[in-house]
Amino acid sequence: MTIKPSVDTTAAPTWIKSSYSSNEGPDCVEIAATPGTVHIRDSKNPQGPLLTFAHAEWSAFLSITSDRA
Repeated sequence: MTIKPSVDTTAAPTWIKSSYSSNEGPDCVEIAATPGTVHIRDSKNPQGPLLTFAHAEWSAFLSITSDRA
């Protein structure tokens, strides 16, 4: 997965729901990329806590998990 951050750093991040999530299921994950970080949240609790990663960390995570899919 490639994430291209928004050029406008003042705008709210655009959240993208995982293609593995469904509206009926309990597991819903969304991500949003900013110029310096990637944020992850539970789509059912958008005001809840976020996980934040640097782009290099996110890329490493995707490399590891895509090898196991």
